[in-house]
Amino acid sequence: VPLKVERVGEHEVNVEMTAQITDIEIAKGKMYKAWTFNGEAPGPLVVVNQGDTINFKLVNIDPAIPHSIDLHAVHTSPSKNFADIMPNEDGTFTYPANFPGVFMYHCGTDPILSHIANGMHGVIIVKPTDGYPTDNEVDREFVLIQNEWYKYNDYDAFLNGQPEHVVLSTKALSEGDRNTNGDTFSLKDEPLEAKVGERIRLYINNMGPNEVSSFHVVGSIMEDVYVDGNPANVLKGMQTIMLPASGGAVVEFVVTEEGNYP
Repeated sequence: VPLKVERVGEHEVNVEMTAQITDIEIAKGKMYKAWTFNGEAPGPLVVVNQGDTINFKLVNIDPAIPHSIDLHAVHTSPSKNFADIMPNEDGTFTYPANFPGVFMYHCGTDPILSHIANGMHGVIIVKPTDGYPTDNEVDREFVLIQNEWYKYNDYDAFLNGQPEHVVLSTKALSEGDRNTNGDTFSLKDEPLEAKVGERIRLYINNMGPNEVSSFHVVGSIMEDVYVDGNPANVLKGMQTIMLPASGGAVVEFVVTEEGNYP
């Protein structure tokens, strides 16, 4: 299910997450003792509105090390609002989300690379006040997130190695939507489904932490692409959209014929 965001005013929300260690099956039969938000890797999807003030509470139930939250969707002082939370403690931080888009969030505790590569990353969507120009045309929406897995908690591998797995997950936008961890099998065994003639919107983000995603839907052309999910950054008729580590987009295409679209 999507993360419950508590709206406490017309333009104010409360968001709460835990930092914890969770065993995640990243390939069939292969477990990874992931560092996670809410026991998911990537962490749960957060959806707020442009102009919202976010009160973010992080509860650290990892018994061993500090964690923090760094949201790419906000303007704030990192030393104040991305500060470490010690084991068995919690902290609340407040900041505005004034720009629309599809943004990465992650743990910002040193070494940041280890916290991201071990699983502490996710997506926050900031919905534009006036929506997207194509809102009335969209039939179906999904969230797709790419991330990499390396040799377990190996900083040298994080810095210099090839990922052992580059994986995709989907996160629930609404009750009843699919919600998977980043693994090699879930979306292959049960692909996301649509019907011929439907216009599909994908909210996509590349968690990295290292590889670029050259995002392309085989058998389709993306009619509208909003770079970083901002309606002001529109591209038309794109074959591929390049997502650097942390980069996001909203992409839309029409399914024209029955078949598989990898």
